[in-house]
Amino acid sequence: MSIATWVRVCAIADLTPDRGVAALVGGDPVALFRLRGDDELVAVGNVDPFSGASVMSRGIVGSAGEVVTVAAPVYKQRFDLRSGACLDDPGVALPTYPVRLVDGWVEIAA
Repeated sequence: MSIATWVRVCAIADLTPDRGVAALVGGDPVALFRLRGDDELVAVGNVDPFSGASVMSRGIVGSAGEVVTVAAPVYKQRFDLRSGACLDDPGVALPTYPVRLVDGWVEIAA
């Protein structure tokens, strides 16, 4: 079991609720979101598995019942922002990354 290396990405004040930002964390393209309501922070892979483009941070945040989703901007597949699972194709998922808030700074595990 490896120990996570935490990478400081930005201040939480820099994040707009329900809008994504792209970051490079440990060499991985990551899409970071601050969710409206309780300021929950979530991070998924930024590469759209269907188009291959690094665009998930530009997707539209929404919901499907209780599931908070992001719709890929190219072909519009929806992904669960907490689990990474694709709601439109159960065999596809985005990687997810642990996120934490430390003294007002958002950190993602590499």
